[in-house]
Amino acid sequence: MFGTLIASLDNPQTAATVIETLGMEGLADRLKEAASLEAVEPAAYLAMVVRSFMETASDDHFVQLIGIMNRAEDPGLSALRAILEKALSGAAA
Repeated sequence: MFGTLIASLDNPQTAATVIETLGMEGLADRLKEAASLEAVEPAAYLAMVVRSFMETASDDHFVQLIGIMNRAEDPGLSALRAILEKALSGAAA
């Protein structure tokens, strides 16, 4: 299911729902700003960030992600929240 979620992040409706559901303050604005710098749509940027993390994460990051997912009521959303917190930490204004 997590793979299906990641695969669907390019869809603007899916991305908007995920952003809203995550409840991370300022996430939509941060994604819009970062996406504009890359000249892509926010949904495409969201997908790019998550997929890039999944492709380049260290073993330690994956172990942490698995731990987060194991403790979560909604593992997929919890994993996305953790990925975005890590990936966008440098973009915090």
